[in-house]
Amino acid sequence: MPHNDEPPVSLRIFGKQSRFLREQRGMTRRELAALVPYSESLIAMVERGERPPKPGYVDAVDAALDAGGVLRVLIPDVAEKHHPAWAEEYVKLQAEALALHSYSTHFLHGLLQTEEYARAVFRCVRPSMDDDEIERSVQARLTTQVLLTRKPACRMTFVLEESALLRKMGGPSVWEGELRNLLKLSELHNLQLQVMPLTREIHAGMDGPMTLLETPDHHTIGYVEGHRGSYFLTEPDDVSVMSHVYGTLRSQALDAEASRALIQRLLTGEA
Repeated sequence: MPHNDEPPVSLRIFGKQSRFLREQRGMTRRELAALVPYSESLIAMVERGERPPKPGYVDAVDAALDAGGVLRVLIPDVAEKHHPAWAEEYVKLQAEALALHSYSTHFLHGLLQTEEYARAVFRCVRPSMDDDEIERSVQARLTTQVLLTRKPACRMTFVLEESALLRKMGGPSVWEGELRNLLKLSELHNLQLQVMPLTREIHAGMDGPMTLLETPDHHTIGYVEGHRGSYFLTEPDDVSVMSHVYGTLRSQALDAEASRALIQRLLTGEA
């Protein structure tokens, strides 16, 4: 069930409307940029529907184009959301999940991230996000972590590549704080962490990270996130394959006790 990579309809409509108004006034993007505190490249992205405009942007462009509120009235429909449009459906499904099973490769799952670690992850995103975008994304990610202690509890398992634990995302102090957080989370009765060691010679995770979610009506769906979007797998044959792969990964990874011991050795410099 692939997701469409096209921008949301509301953003495309706003972009076309603002471009039409600008061209009706015989104004180039560069000329508009000279009248508002936003760059020509940002104006281009908004007009193509690739970037949700902030309310301040809408107000400034509406005034510069003498639009009389035609653009401002669209603010509720195009306001920047906490999550990318293609991630909204996943966030909703995750919040309602009866069970979640995730395999992580390059960095830790958002549910496991400290605030500092999450901030470091978003600072790695390219093209770069501005400070306001990063802070909104960090807070939105932290909000999803209510799932960790939700009642009724969500059953969660995580398989983490050892390489993701070794990467000192955000620097030594952020990294150490994250490892301590993992040890704390591993004590939750509804959560199990397992580490896939670098020494593992036969490895079932060659296709990369993935997540399996059990919905409130007891259906299991797969979720895979990519560079410019994501997709769900709902066909029974596809979900069966993903479940088999994930089960094999868990059997190949260190058990929960050995995984905790490895994280503790990383903290003390013994690993």
